[in-house]
Amino acid sequence: MGGMSSTTSTSPATSRSTAVKAQLFRGLADPSRLSVLEELRAGPATVSDLVAATGLSQPSVSMHLACLWECGLVERERQGRFVEYRIADERVNALLEAGDGLLLEVGQLVYICTRYREADPPVGHARTKHSR
Repeated sequence: MGGMSSTTSTSPATSRSTAVKAQLFRGLADPSRLSVLEELRAGPATVSDLVAATGLSQPSVSMHLACLWECGLVERERQGRFVEYRIADERVNALLEAGDGLLLEVGQLVYICTRYREADPPVGHARTKHSR
């Protein structure tokens, strides 16, 4: 690490930026929200379409869509009696596509990584229903 000092500090703006980025990735890490986004990659869909495609309940799909909409990751448009949802920004598709490409390279390692396994909390960290 050539010219880098061993004591680096992070500016408050960088810390906030990193925290918001972590929040984005935490939102994408939810399997149900990710499932909804993956289905929307194919094109616009209604809640009913997404329920059928993901196997999630209607209230669950609606809740995740509301979260994704509030965060600006999906858009919605009324089509008669229904509301159609679509990915709001092509960069969301690009991010998911980049994840697909990365997983082709490191997917097996991610799969076996014990540090990412949600069902097995680290020793000394009892998982509660509020520890998400």
